[in-house]
Amino acid sequence: MPRKTALITGVTGQDGSYLTDFLIKKGYKIIGVKRRSSSFNTKRIDHIYNDIKQSKNFIPYYGDLTDSSNILRIIQSTKPDEIYNLGAQSHVHTSFEIPEYSANADALGTLRILEAIRVLKLQKKTKFYQASTSEIFGNTEIPQNERTPFRPRSPYAISKLYAYWTTVNYREAYDIFAVNGILFNHEGPRRGETFVSRKITRAVSEIYRKKRKFFTLGNLNAKRDWGSAKDYVESMWLMLKAKTPSDYVISTGKSYSVKKFVEEAFKYINIKISWKGKGLKEIGVNKKTGEVYVRVDPVYFRPTDVDELRGDSSKARRELKWRPKTTFQELVSEMMKSDLKEIK
Repeated sequence: MPRKTALITGVTGQDGSYLTDFLIKKGYKIIGVKRRSSSFNTKRIDHIYNDIKQSKNFIPYYGDLTDSSNILRIIQSTKPDEIYNLGAQSHVHTSFEIPEYSANADALGTLRILEAIRVLKLQKKTKFYQASTSEIFGNTEIPQNERTPFRPRSPYAISKLYAYWTTVNYREAYDIFAVNGILFNHEGPRRGETFVSRKITRAVSEIYRKKRKFFTLGNLNAKRDWGSAKDYVESMWLMLKAKTPSDYVISTGKSYSVKKFVEEAFKYINIKISWKGKGLKEIGVNKKTGEVYVRVDPVYFRPTDVDELRGDSSKARRELKWRPKTTFQELVSEMMKSDLKEIK
């Protein structure tokens, strides 16, 4: 049986690198699409380049979701069995500053890939996975599942909702095996440092190593359903292994506030945090010494925010037999262990 090929956009990102590791172990040949940059941005996949055995199963391509001719050419030349569209402008706060680019990459980027599958008549060969997001729900019913109404609250979420419905439409109109994975927050040691989870674990590690005295955050009370990226990439593969294409919520079913994430990170280095003040004047202090470690800065507030995201992944657990393996506490510990090792 010939080896399967998987094309992954955003291969140098957190999810792209974990999915690459996962699929190579499954015997896949990977077509990794990454944007051209003047600086090296391959840190998360360098271990693949440096492993002779693994590097034979990895073919890098330069690509950009905003360039339809480029996308068409890559898909035409590789004719992959599976496409995982993980590439995006994925930062919610940043999307308010660059809304047009976010829409071009996240919304129209998905359209460009699906159009390429249709135009090249790959409907019978190529399966398509769209990386959707819990942000499309916005402030709505809790918990959120596949039947929950969508109320996106950022340019990022709006763009991703366009991509979601485009995926559904191409599945129904052109009989493409296309699915949406509505993934709730998923983190890990490879998370970008501008995302709040990694920002916290890195800052706490720097405080422990005496490299900084405090750090600033935005909305401390926002609640999210935090899972492990390594657990979640398996669900992507399982969706494309299903008999019929469908859309799935992937989540742990438990939500924790940003405050709780901070407390858990400090707990790893045996510091107990207590909170004082309210609003912009709220601070997190070392309960034992009184040192201020956390402050609030309005620069990190979003123009519109989502209070709580908590997913109901019953459908995925039932139909895909998928389960989250990592607890919230284990996730934070894993990230803290990695950052403490990195920050010497």
